[in-house]
Amino acid sequence: MTELSNAIWIELRKATRSRMPLLTGVGFLLVPLATGFIMYIYKNPDLARAAGLISAKANLIGGIADWPTYLNMLAQAIAIGGLFLFTLIGGWVFGREFADGTLKDLLALPVSRSTILLAKFVVIALWSAALTIMILLVGLIVGTLVGLPQGSTEVFVQGSYTLVATALMTVAVVTPMALFASVGRGYLLPIGVALLMLMFANVLALAGWGDYFPWAVPAIYAEAGGASADLGPVSYAIVLVTGLVGMIGTYLWWQRADQSR
Repeated sequence: MTELSNAIWIELRKATRSRMPLLTGVGFLLVPLATGFIMYIYKNPDLARAAGLISAKANLIGGIADWPTYLNMLAQAIAIGGLFLFTLIGGWVFGREFADGTLKDLLALPVSRSTILLAKFVVIALWSAALTIMILLVGLIVGTLVGLPQGSTEVFVQGSYTLVATALMTVAVVTPMALFASVGRGYLLPIGVALLMLMFANVLALAGWGDYFPWAVPAIYAEAGGASADLGPVSYAIVLVTGLVGMIGTYLWWQRADQSR
């Protein structure tokens, strides 16, 4: 346990000394701010036009400004934007040593590779959890400032549950990106794969097959407001298996790959 704790501490120190927490924090902070801005426009279209916030030709038909819609939009933004930003986190944590040429120094430490990998996954989980909590708290503040109606304890609990569940599923499906970062020995391959999966997710969701594509499941879940009517146990099982495959695949690659170059 001491060995794992030390490895986690080292990974946390590397993360906090970089600019990545700031960059990802700003990226995720835009989610509640942009969503709150949209809610404000939906709630006050005439005032927004008068203030020049939107064009006079802007089409706002069908826009609903209330807490259920707002929290649902936050969850959808996490499912879509989080697929890229969580990948950025995982790609950096696993690809940094390859890009900087310091992997040999890391492997020279008296720590097993499995411990190093577990520490990296723990840091990714903590990092992702912190950003999710930030979005939720800032989102609640922004929604309050906008003055959204239909707020109740039930709405807040359901909306928060949907947001957190969406974030958990998104983190699970980006776990394989750690393997791509390792195979690609850097950041670019996982980012490219994530963008490709995002495009496939949109196409398959439109075709009605999104519930069987792991990278589409979080967005479908968020769009339904957390309702399970459109998703069966198979969809959640696919998400879980994707996460496990990502972790196991990364472990096997690190154990067997030649890290001397």
